[in-house]
Formats: sequence, C-alpha cells, structure tokens
Amino acid sequence: MVKQVYCDACGKLLLRLNLGGLLLVHGLSKVLNPDSLDFIGRSLVAVDLPAVLAYGVYLGEVIAPIMIILGYRARLGAFIVTVQMAVAVGLVHMDDFLAFTPHGGWYLELQAFYLFGALAIVFLGSGKLALRGD
Repeated sequence: MVKQVYCDACGKLLLRLNLGGLLLVHGLSKVLNPDSLDFIGRSLVAVDLPAVLAYGVYLGEVIAPIMIILGYRARLGAFIVTVQMAVAVGLVHMDDFLAFTPHGGWYLELQAFYLFGALAIVFLGSGKLALRGD
C-alpha cells in the first residue's frame, strides 16, 4: 500500500512538472514578446470578443502553470489551462483539427497535450508531493 501511494504521488508530480513546465516556457515567450498578444487580440475581435481578453493568456500560461508546478491549488490552475486551451483550439486551430504535420504527427498534438494533461490534473489533483495537496 505504501508503494502504491508513493507511485501515485510521483506520477502526479511528473505530470504536474511536465505540463506546467512546458506551458510556463510557452507563456514566458509571450511575456518576453508582448507583440504576440496582437494576434490573439485580433482573433478575439474576429469573433466579437474584446481584444483585452488576450491578456488572459498570462493567467493561463504563466500563473496557472506555476500553480500546477508547485501543487498549490493545482486543480484550479489546471481548470484554467483546460478552458484556455479549449478556447485556443476553437478560436485559432479548428482548421487544423484533422490536419497532420509533414512529419506525420497530428497538427494539434501540443494543444491536445496541454488540454488533456490539464484535464487529467483536474480529475487527479496535485498528489501528496505538493505545497497544498488535494
């Protein structure tokens, strides 16, 4: 029983570090290149949403990943990422939904990893190796 709890906690930690770490780097890129928000703002305006919502990317790609990595309210952070990724796919990537890369992968595999990895954390929680375990 002790081994099972330890394995579960390690698996959840690895998922949190992988998802949170990769998404945080993605978000820091936007922090360092704030002009990238222009594209997001234009995409929002194209569907009659205010461009100012583009700043929500900082919440979903910087704050939420930090929450996930640390395991502090990880389910909330993961829920934010899940919603953001669903919106990103619906807003920008629907034309690529059935597309493949030149190398044979699914065009949306990164977005799917972020979305379903975050959804897994929503269901699993942060585990025992966290600042605030669920």
